[in-house]
Amino acid sequence: MSTALEIHYPFTGRWLVQNSPANRVPSHGTELFATAHAIDFVPVDEQGRTASVRLRSLVRTEPPESFPGFGAPILAPVAGTVVSAHDSVPDHHAHRGLPSLSYALTQRRRLADGWAGLAGNHVIIRVSERGTFVALCHLQRGSVRVSVGEIVRTGQPVGACGNSGNSTEPHLHLQAQDAPDPAAAAAVPFTLQGSVPRNGQIVHVP
Repeated sequence: MSTALEIHYPFTGRWLVQNSPANRVPSHGTELFATAHAIDFVPVDEQGRTASVRLRSLVRTEPPESFPGFGAPILAPVAGTVVSAHDSVPDHHAHRGLPSLSYALTQRRRLADGWAGLAGNHVIIRVSERGTFVALCHLQRGSVRVSVGEIVRTGQPVGACGNSGNSTEPHLHLQAQDAPDPAAAAAVPFTLQGSVPRNGQIVHVP
């Protein structure tokens, strides 16, 4: 599909952009599971930090609740129909510093679990009047507010930012694809509407 899908930002507040096509394509280093054009968004505090600076972060894992973005509302970036909603994966501890190295060693195990092992809690929405799907991943356990078959509107709350699946700290993984099953889909490029970049951050203006 050559035409980029236009969608809205799925959050409000301050977020950093990481692992995006602006850095490289495929943005996550692979075409697997339709992630070639995916973007990771990390919520930050007023000082632009994803978490407080703590020496213990260098040697210990941290509970996701210690991050300012954990639990931040996630909104539907498109109007459409929910085709997948998963909400039972626990939010694990975050891994920064040295713990991130040990976490990287378990990547192969999560990959073996397939899409579910990587995405964690997630919602996939079929875009109205178009055969395109948008996935929102790593949501907080127990936060998903929509169900399969439900029709959602743009900007409707669908869940909260979490740390489930293949995630080293609370963030949102956003991707578009041409089929409902990421294992059989191709990535679709997309553009984002409705926010203003400031100092390297995305500041959504509701």
